[in-house]
Amino acid sequence: MADSTSLEGRVALVTGASRGIGAASATALAARGAHVILTGRDVRALEAVEDAIHEAGGTATIAPLDLAEQDGIARLAAAVAGRWNKLDILVIAAAYLPTLTPVTQIEPKQFAQAVTTNLLATQALIAAFDPLLKRSDGARVVGLTSSVGADARPFWAAYGSTKAAFESLLDSYAEEVRKLGDIRVAIVDPGATRTAMRAKAYPGEDPATVKEPAVVGRRIAALVGEDFPTRHRERVVNPA
Repeated sequence: MADSTSLEGRVALVTGASRGIGAASATALAARGAHVILTGRDVRALEAVEDAIHEAGGTATIAPLDLAEQDGIARLAAAVAGRWNKLDILVIAAAYLPTLTPVTQIEPKQFAQAVTTNLLATQALIAAFDPLLKRSDGARVVGLTSSVGADARPFWAAYGSTKAAFESLLDSYAEEVRKLGDIRVAIVDPGATRTAMRAKAYPGEDPATVKEPAVVGRRIAALVGEDFPTRHRERVVNPA
């Protein structure tokens, strides 16, 4: 499991770890030596990611979780605190994409789910894991965003507005803890990536024309080992 920057002894939690960028990030973190807590709703998919990590020589623990479930995040934080008493890395990759539609036709239930998954759950994660992050000697929080959060686009309002708020929430947290330790917060735009969410948004696109999630996962795993300034932002590009 050797890599250029070791994460041995670090504990990481990745949301949305059952597939796509979340799974790729978890795999890449484990490849660098971190013990990764895998969260998501699909138990079988989480088990498959866990098995792949173990087969490659890494370590991981699955923690099935519906981010919309009341008190679920608090219970998870209590369980993590009971076993590790700290959290070094938090990667917020889970997200929900509503149907692309004009603002005037946004479906309320889908919008509510996007707000819950993309925004309310993020606040709950930060609130629940803040004490554990503060016990780490250099915690890293990475939130996955989208360009539509900063640059409004027709038909993307239901998703883009939640990502704009997501970014604001993470930036505020970064400022609140700036002088309270060494918690660094980064916001990463993965760019065009071969995921189920991308396929839903661009059904006519050839998947082979966009990068694989592993590219983003490897960059996130490298980033958390760097001494970046808090409120760092970057967009992941496909390597030449």
